[in-house]
Amino acid sequence: GIPLAIARPQLSVRMVDTVQKKATFLQQAAIQLGLKNVAVDHARVEEMSGQYAQISSRAFAELKLFVELTRHLLLPGGRWLAMKGMRPDEEIAALPADIIVEQIIALHVPGVDAERHLIIMKAGS
Repeated sequence: GIPLAIARPQLSVRMVDTVQKKATFLQQAAIQLGLKNVAVDHARVEEMSGQYAQISSRAFAELKLFVELTRHLLLPGGRWLAMKGMRPDEEIAALPADIIVEQIIALHVPGVDAERHLIIMKAGS
């Protein structure tokens, strides 16, 4: 979330972590970097409220669980963005029938010799 907030200052970025220490670090980093477009919550995502156009995750859960836990937060027409390592074909196959995988983007992370993929999903109509 921090790099996204830096790269897109016009974007409102809300981050959540269940670990207080991590949430506190993110909040302090946002303050130190002067990021006015960042909010941080110490919470469980399934207990959150609000509506968001995009919900992203990195190292959070399998795709099915990610969608299940955050579905109530996604605006109609919104997208889920999940960072994954190896292409998660088994996780994709386990998604609910109404979830559409729009795009799978192979990513190259400088200095990292491992597979990375961005999975972009939406709810079907």
